[in-house]
Amino acid sequence: MLFSPLALGELELPNRLVMAPLTRVRAGQEGVPGPLMVEHYRQRASLGLIISEGTYPSPAGRSYPGQPGIVTPEQVAGWAKVTDAVHSEGGRIFAQIMHGGRVSHEDITGGHEIVAPSAIAIDGATRTHSGKQPYPVPRALTTDELPVVIQEIVAASRNAIDAGFDGVELHSANGYLLHEFLAPNSNVRTDGYGGSPENRARFVIETVHAVVAALGANRVGIRISPEHNVQGIAETDAGDVRASYEVLVDTIAPLNLAYLSVLHHVPSGELVQNLRSRFKGTFLVNSGFGEITTRDEASSLVSDGHADAVVVGRPAIANPDLVRRWREGLPLNEPDPSTFYGEGAAGYTDYPAYQN
Repeated sequence: MLFSPLALGELELPNRLVMAPLTRVRAGQEGVPGPLMVEHYRQRASLGLIISEGTYPSPAGRSYPGQPGIVTPEQVAGWAKVTDAVHSEGGRIFAQIMHGGRVSHEDITGGHEIVAPSAIAIDGATRTHSGKQPYPVPRALTTDELPVVIQEIVAASRNAIDAGFDGVELHSANGYLLHEFLAPNSNVRTDGYGGSPENRARFVIETVHAVVAALGANRVGIRISPEHNVQGIAETDAGDVRASYEVLVDTIAPLNLAYLSVLHHVPSGELVQNLRSRFKGTFLVNSGFGEITTRDEASSLVSDGHADAVVVGRPAIANPDLVRRWREGLPLNEPDPSTFYGEGAAGYTDYPAYQN
């Protein structure tokens, strides 16, 4: 079943392998996709669906040097060359829209203030244009500012469609802004956007509704990562996690989104499968950062009914022809973590396709 077609929104995917959104920081200081990125995505067009790396919707939402944006005309034009290349190879591609929230530094955002649900810094340091620096204490967004941030995400989503993307994925995972609102340790607000699970989910829900109103539900997916405690997130109370994500999924399910993508280390477990039963639509799973997803695991997740498609990261990094290799049982290239982040073609566009 892993290699059978799948309806997703108005698309028909030729297989059920989805390329994960993978931060690779090859877009330079201006955040403009160039020829190297065009070639990287083109090479991987045989995957059922490509999700782009996290793409910032505003200068304040940028998390990393070299991260691409989708704000300026130059950025949109750069992405248009990427989508043209993917489509010319018969592929399909969604843009992941990612506001970094407190996972950033003013040296990365060009002096734009770091914002978050609450004025709580991440413990640790981040790599900036001028070296590693401690995460700053973010400024808590005011209630009046929240609609402005949502409209920035809507504008970025419209830009993605203008750039030729088939849809967008809203990044509500891995400790970035939308996830920061969901998590009780990064959101200690006392207004209508903090406190109860219902209130903490409100900003995410309003963002989803706004993007759906702009693009149509068939062009919108969302990625979540319950209990994925990275970048300062601490979702450690099982009851609260369940309540928070049930509220979120129950509220967005009637919209009939293109898909829900869940990153979790036990995708076949009760928490994730409960969310699947509540969502009722196309359901993607990703087993997380701890172990590389294998062909057997991916195949089982689909054939056992735990997911409609499987999101894979490192196998897709190292094997541009992953679909063929897994379908035919061919040996795999091994990914080189030392080249995951940085500049240049090494470890980005130079992994070979299988040669007969």
